[in-house]
Amino acid sequence: MYNSKLFLKLFASLALVASITSCETEDGKVGPPGPAGPAGTISEASKAEIDALKAQIEELIKKGDATAEEIVEAEEKIKALTKQNEDAEDELSSLMASLEQLLKRNAEGIPFGELVNFLDVKPEFSSIKVTPLLSSESKLANEFVYGSMADGCGLLKEADGTYTFINNIEADYSVARIKLDADLKPVSGEYILNAEATANTAQCSGSLITMEEHGFGPMYLSGGEWGGDSKGVFVTDPYRSASEAGSATMLTAFGQWSTENAVVIGKDAYPTKTVAFIGDDDSDNEVPQGHLGMYVGTRGDLSGGKLYTLKVSSAGILNEVDMAEGMEYDAEFVEMSETEIEALNQEAMDKGAMGFSRLEDIDWRRGTAENQREIYFAVTGRNKSGLVGKGSILGRIYKVVLNENDPTGAAKITCVLDGDKVGGIADGFHSPDNILVTENYAYIQEDPNGYFDVNPAIQGYAKVYQYDLTSGALKTVLECDQEKAESLGFGTTSRTWELTGMIDISDVTKSGKNQFLLITQNHGWNAIPGQVFTDKNAISDAKGHWAQEGSMLYLIEGLDR
Repeated sequence: MYNSKLFLKLFASLALVASITSCETEDGKVGPPGPAGPAGTISEASKAEIDALKAQIEELIKKGDATAEEIVEAEEKIKALTKQNEDAEDELSSLMASLEQLLKRNAEGIPFGELVNFLDVKPEFSSIKVTPLLSSESKLANEFVYGSMADGCGLLKEADGTYTFINNIEADYSVARIKLDADLKPVSGEYILNAEATANTAQCSGSLITMEEHGFGPMYLSGGEWGGDSKGVFVTDPYRSASEAGSATMLTAFGQWSTENAVVIGKDAYPTKTVAFIGDDDSDNEVPQGHLGMYVGTRGDLSGGKLYTLKVSSAGILNEVDMAEGMEYDAEFVEMSETEIEALNQEAMDKGAMGFSRLEDIDWRRGTAENQREIYFAVTGRNKSGLVGKGSILGRIYKVVLNENDPTGAAKITCVLDGDKVGGIADGFHSPDNILVTENYAYIQEDPNGYFDVNPAIQGYAKVYQYDLTSGALKTVLECDQEKAESLGFGTTSRTWELTGMIDISDVTKSGKNQFLLITQNHGWNAIPGQVFTDKNAISDAKGHWAQEGSMLYLIEGLDR
C-alpha cells in the first residue's frame, strides 16, 4: 500500500500538471465536446509507449493495491514521454490525472469500487442515516455499469421481498432497471430503453405510475429533454424484456417539450380522471418560454385526452418575476391544439401562457384529495441579460392549487420561494432543479449553474433543502462534500455536482422507517484508464461515448415526511 510521505512528495509534482478540460456548458448541463483541434505528430514508437503506459496504469487501478515503486515508475515514464512528445501533452496529462486519483485512493486505503459517503448532513438533521448504495465504479452482475448522470427514478416491491429500481441515465440517453435485494442492496442491472430507442435524447427526471397511487399501472414516464430528436414524454413498461430496449413509445398527446419530467398526480384528486403535468425546460435567452403543461384524460388514458398550458390571469402579471414571493394569483389552463415542439411553444405564447425561466421538476402533495390537488414545481433560473426583469435568475419554487371539481377550472398560483429576493426565505438558493413533495414537506435539490458571483449568500456546493408546507420554514438538510471527494480522488471542486432523483420509498418498503433514495451526478469525476462509466447496452460504443462522469445512489433514513 502507498505510504503517505511519498504520496505528499509525488502529489506536489502532480499539482503542476494541467487538469483535463470539461465539456460542461454555461448552465451546468454537460454536452458532447466540440470538434477536435488539428492532430499533432506523434511517432509510432511514442504511440506504442503511451499505449503501453496506459495499459500499465489500467493494471495498477484494477489491482487496487499499487506499491510505491510501481507508482513512481509510472510517474517517471509520464514525465519522460511528456518531454519527448509535446503533441501528446493532453493525453499524458490525462494519464497523470489518473495516476493522481490512484495516489489519493492508495493514501487513504480506498480501493476502486468501494462506496464512500460524500453527503455532509447538517447538525439539525444529525439523526438521519445516509448509506451509499451504488456508484459508477460498482461491480454488479452482467457487467452492468451505472452510467453517466443518473437522474429520475422509481421503486417497485416484488412478491419475494426484493425490489425493482427504474432509473434514468441522462447523459447515456437511456433507462436502467436495477435489481435490489430485500435490504435495498443492488444486485444486478440491465437497460430497458437505450440510446437507439431515444434517438440520443437525454432522459432527465422520471416518475412511476402505480395502481396504489394512481389507480392504474405500473408504467414509467421519462422526460426527453436535450441532445437528440425525441423531445417529449416516453412511457415504458418497467417489466419489459431488456431485449426490447431498442424500441420506445412516446406519449404524443402530452406534446413535445424540452421535457424535464411528466408526473401523474394522485388518484384521489379527481376520481374519474388522469391528470398529468409536464415540465418544459426551455432555455431561451430573451423571453422565458418554459411552460407548465397539463394533460387531462379519463382514468388510465394517456393518449385520448386534451393538452393545456398554465396561464396567470391576474391583472398586471406578464412575466414570472411579476409574481411576488408569498402572494397568491389567479390562474387558468388554456387548451392547446398543437403538439409539435415549435408550434406548441408558439401557440402557448400566443395564448398568453406563463413562461418560466427553465421549468424543471414537478411533484404533487401526498395525503388527502385536497392535498393531491396541490402541485409544486422548480424553476432553476437563468442568468442572461435579456431575461432580467422577466425570468428568475437563481431559481424559484411555485405552488399551484387546482380547482376542486375540474382540473381545467380556475386555479391559484403562488411563488413560495424566490432565490432572487435578497434577504428572503430562499436567499442563497443556487438553481433549485428537482423536487420531492410528501404530505408535510417539500425536499428541494440543487443543480448549481455556476452563479456564485450573482449573490454572495451563495456558498458551498449543491444542497437538499426541507421546506415546511405549513409553516414556510426552509432548512438545509445536507450538502455535497466535494472537498472530501476531491481529497480522495473522486473528481474536483472546480465543477459542482447535482443532487437529483429524490423519492420517498417509505410506502413501498413498509419497513416502519422513513426511507428515501437520492442521487448525485458527480460532474468532474471522470472515468480513467481501466474504467468505463457507460454501459455497452445503453450505448453500443460505450468506451467512445463522450459522457464518462460518475453517478452515485444513496439511501436516506429518518427524514420527516
